[in-house]
Amino acid sequence: MPRRTRPRRGSLQFYPRKRAKKVVPRFKSWPVADATVPLGFYGYKAGMTHAILTDARPKTPTSGQDVFVPLTVIETPPLYVFGVRAYRYDPNKGLLAATEVWANDLPKHFDRRITPPKNGHGDVSKIEAMLGDIVDIRLLVATQPHKIPALGKKTPDVGEIAVGGKSVDEKFKFASGVLGSEIRIKDIFQPGEQIDVKAVTKGKGFQGAVKRFGVFEFGHKKEKTKRGVGALGPFFKGKVFWEVPRPGQMGFHTRTEYNKLVVIVGENGEPPITPKGGFLHYGEVKNDYIAVMGSVPGPAKRIVGLRKAIRPNKHPFQFGQIKYISLESKQGV
Repeated sequence: MPRRTRPRRGSLQFYPRKRAKKVVPRFKSWPVADATVPLGFYGYKAGMTHAILTDARPKTPTSGQDVFVPLTVIETPPLYVFGVRAYRYDPNKGLLAATEVWANDLPKHFDRRITPPKNGHGDVSKIEAMLGDIVDIRLLVATQPHKIPALGKKTPDVGEIAVGGKSVDEKFKFASGVLGSEIRIKDIFQPGEQIDVKAVTKGKGFQGAVKRFGVFEFGHKKEKTKRGVGALGPFFKGKVFWEVPRPGQMGFHTRTEYNKLVVIVGENGEPPITPKGGFLHYGEVKNDYIAVMGSVPGPAKRIVGLRKAIRPNKHPFQFGQIKYISLESKQGV
């Protein structure tokens, strides 16, 4: 009988498998867009439900039929733009922050997160004087978790969002116009659009090789280790290679998932999306929200970064009418 083979257990792509440094996700790259709008947003994961949609793709076996689609609901109260940051380019070091300007009026509970600077409030003229050397303009935003009763949290999370536009002048005019005001999810994402989501996954703590990498557990006749690898490596190397499955941290890793389809963009909890009894470990959704197809990393109440798709699928899922949104209780599911 030939020897059975299989792929190795556990991807080597995600190394080192250690805890994320920060819970707030940060995007290192942004898509190129001609429309002068923010290219991202932040929200808090509420939970999952499902919907029945009409498949509008012309060449699929289910074309024109009703299909079941899982949905993840992310509550997205308005973001407050508290600053504008300008970047210059250095040929040896890449993008470097040149300067930034903060708004005169800062959001509620902002001093819980950052001590505001004494100077540089509301004066965008210093950025305008440097536009010749500026290559990019970005927004400094703060979430407003105090508007979500389910979170039980007041301290805002801060992040940076890129701005689309054909030139730096267009980006600067838009950024200076929204400085000190709120931006909403409905002005950025639309149903049928593809987005990328980034969040920190659920933490599982310190786990062994069987659960962490999926290696086989030895049978009952094994005298020594049963829930581990059979050998740590060759005898004469004198070390254990990093590719060998070993116990360690599992979960609480920053992960990005690409090309999630936006199904619903709601305003102030409409259309109703909260199931009977509320989302498990969360509660009711009363603010703006976005519902995307599929799952999103992290547990309920975890902050999620949203970004316009940087490498969109050429043939995305197309849907027509939304015939049903499940509002049944998720208790005991």
